[in-house]
Amino acid sequence: MKKHTLALGLMAALGFSTTALAGGPAPSIHVYKSPTCGCCGDWVDHLKENGFEVETTNSNDMGKIKADAGLIPGLGSCHTAFVGDYVIEGHVPADDIKRLLSEAPKATGLSAPGMPVGSPGMEMGDRKDHYKVILFNETGQTRVFAQYN
Repeated sequence: MKKHTLALGLMAALGFSTTALAGGPAPSIHVYKSPTCGCCGDWVDHLKENGFEVETTNSNDMGKIKADAGLIPGLGSCHTAFVGDYVIEGHVPADDIKRLLSEAPKATGLSAPGMPVGSPGMEMGDRKDHYKVILFNETGQTRVFAQYN
């Protein structure tokens, strides 16, 4: 998205990088979500509790946001976020986002496909489904970044 590209360009011009920022306080993350999605709000709370500065934008056209972000088929979830150079799709744990920024792999971003029960924002009592966080790039290559439960 152009807004994020401009922000990244400004950060680079000022001598900042996402990897440098990863060692300090967590960077800002911009979350796009449906205005009626409760679990998206719970995930935003999870990010805030883990030190992220969160900006949220409600949208009724999440499909366009996902397409513009380069999300590949099969990795979709209910919300899409942008942090540093990366796209974050779905209920990815904050620690995985921090690790992504710290390691700075060449990738488009991370996804927790679907809406796995037990992931941040999808808590349902003691139930915790097995799920994977996937690292992906624009050419469709994926690999498991983290596994839970």
